[in-house]
Amino acid sequence: MPNQQNTEIKQPRYRNAELTERRNLKMAGSIHAYVRGNTAKYYDWLKQAEISSIPQGPAIWICGDCHTGNLGPVANAEGKIDIEIRDLDQTVIGNPANDVIRLGLSLATAVRSSDLPGVVTAQMIEALYAGYVNALVQNGRGIDKLQRPVLVHSAMQKALKRTWKNLARERLEGLTPEITLGKKFWPLLKKEHLEIHRVFNQPDIQDLVTMIGQRDQSAQLKVIDSAYWVKGCSSLGLLRYIVLMDSSNHIVRDGKGLCLMDLKEATTALAPRYSNTPMPKDNAARIVEGARHLSPFLGERMRASKFLDTSVFIRELLPQDLKLEIEGVNDVEAKDLAFYLAFVIGRAHARQMDDSVRNAWVKELKRNQSKTIDAPFWLWRSIVELMSVHEAGYLEHCRRYALSHLK
Repeated sequence: MPNQQNTEIKQPRYRNAELTERRNLKMAGSIHAYVRGNTAKYYDWLKQAEISSIPQGPAIWICGDCHTGNLGPVANAEGKIDIEIRDLDQTVIGNPANDVIRLGLSLATAVRSSDLPGVVTAQMIEALYAGYVNALVQNGRGIDKLQRPVLVHSAMQKALKRTWKNLARERLEGLTPEITLGKKFWPLLKKEHLEIHRVFNQPDIQDLVTMIGQRDQSAQLKVIDSAYWVKGCSSLGLLRYIVLMDSSNHIVRDGKGLCLMDLKEATTALAPRYSNTPMPKDNAARIVEGARHLSPFLGERMRASKFLDTSVFIRELLPQDLKLEIEGVNDVEAKDLAFYLAFVIGRAHARQMDDSVRNAWVKELKRNQSKTIDAPFWLWRSIVELMSVHEAGYLEHCRRYALSHLK
């Protein structure tokens, strides 16, 4: 049974109200946090936008929620690490321009949160455009020759050094093989306990556990512990569980054979899709398929399943998987980061295109460039309008949800 602390233990019947409260307060922390947690506002704007010049790109898998927190170091089953998209909940077959604009909005709010002047935002958009086009022109090749921005290099160095013990201290609050209930992990209903054991007894999910590293394919897998996981911002309120498993036939204290599995509800994507292109109807299957195209390291480690008749996807948490934290950047870092992350997105898009499609998309992107900024005017105007909409929405959000907590 989980180790229970005395503080902030939440029973399942209180989940929804508590999760909503946490999400609202988290989004009030900064404009950058507000943008990360409010994907719906971006797509509401996109539906109403009068910017007819936004190009319609080829039908490929896109991230759908391409903010900076959804990129970072990701490990594959063999332990190799690369910078990839790490959250594909909103992935659809749609317009790749949507990912570019969404990333630009996220970077622009990070620039504003860092108290940098407006000219840096303009330079950042130029770098964003240059990085994305560069990736397309090179067909996604050459990222290993790019100098990593300071924040990306730091994240990669941290990822390379991380071990199971680091993950256990963060997720388990210690090396003891049990989940400590408290602020991050809440108790389960009996039916949830039973369903977790059912799900992780399925052959395809057991194969997912044994595929990582050098695990014994014949080992008797065992669920040791599980809990409801309070995680993220936009995902707060969805079903989310953490599951501790033993894949070594015996529990050892150094973590050998132990693994942490993430089980998350898959919901309908808000991102607009191309209606004439078929996609998996099941939301979890859609997310896994999108991940395999956009983030191969992550996609190979994911499986779709059902949990209490709800569509879910499952992956193992690896110590090397980290998100980028980009608060407090300077002007040089902002431009370098924009170019590099746009290259990462461009590479994810480019691997889905043949030469003729790529060349046509590059030609379309270079059309109607502005005379006052080295980027298309539709990209600049989109980000400016989105910044205005989100700044107003953020202040209103703070009035409604944060002000009352200060009284």
